[in-house]
Amino acid sequence: MNREITLLKLGGSVVTDKGGSGAIDHARLAEIAGVIAQRPEQRLIIVHGAGSCGHPEAKHYRIQDGVGPENRAGVAVTHEAVAALNRAVVAALRANGVDAVGIHPLAGCHADNGQLISCECISITQLVRLGITPVLHGDVVTDMSRGACIISGDQIIRYLAVALRAGRVGLATDVAGVLDGGAVVPAITRDTVRHLSIGCSENTDVTGGMKGKINELLALADEGIESHIFHISRTADFLDGKDHSGTIVRR
Repeated sequence: MNREITLLKLGGSVVTDKGGSGAIDHARLAEIAGVIAQRPEQRLIIVHGAGSCGHPEAKHYRIQDGVGPENRAGVAVTHEAVAALNRAVVAALRANGVDAVGIHPLAGCHADNGQLISCECISITQLVRLGITPVLHGDVVTDMSRGACIISGDQIIRYLAVALRAGRVGLATDVAGVLDGGAVVPAITRDTVRHLSIGCSENTDVTGGMKGKINELLALADEGIESHIFHISRTADFLDGKDHSGTIVRR
């Protein structure tokens, strides 16, 4: 069953106004949910980024520098920001007829020095077996070295793809793929990435922007699992296994 699982990451920049402050793009969410609802045969796990819901809070409380008594209040504040976005994503899916349920990494994931090292997968797998779509998100989690840290949706995608041996992995973004000099790069490997000029997000992003995303996906490719990066408008093409004119990250 696991080889049939598709992991779909919705970038924070496509579900929120990433340059704003907690503005959720409900119209975009409804559009995405409609596309997913038209494909009930998909065994899907969705992960979404935080966008403007969580990154500003994490930066304000300096979560990535470590968490102690002086900034521990930021754990609850940051988590509630991303949890609110997760509720909106789940609500949009359910309004379109998708049996979806939100799963908060804070409750089931653990990190060390900012890197995800464990994630409870048994319940996620069982939900998929039941025909329910789990919806996870970038979140604040406990960290062995730092007390707590932020883990990105891209880290979660990599962990789940390997743990569940996902059949397909796709990342929907607000750009057509990975861009180098304004042009989409059709494929990226560890050999070719060193020749590319990949920028970071101009908006508040505590998880590394596009460079952080590519690093996670190259690590995933090392495990023999390729991933696809494409514009959100091409989500249907990805789900249908068609050409999405984006970027494939492969070994």
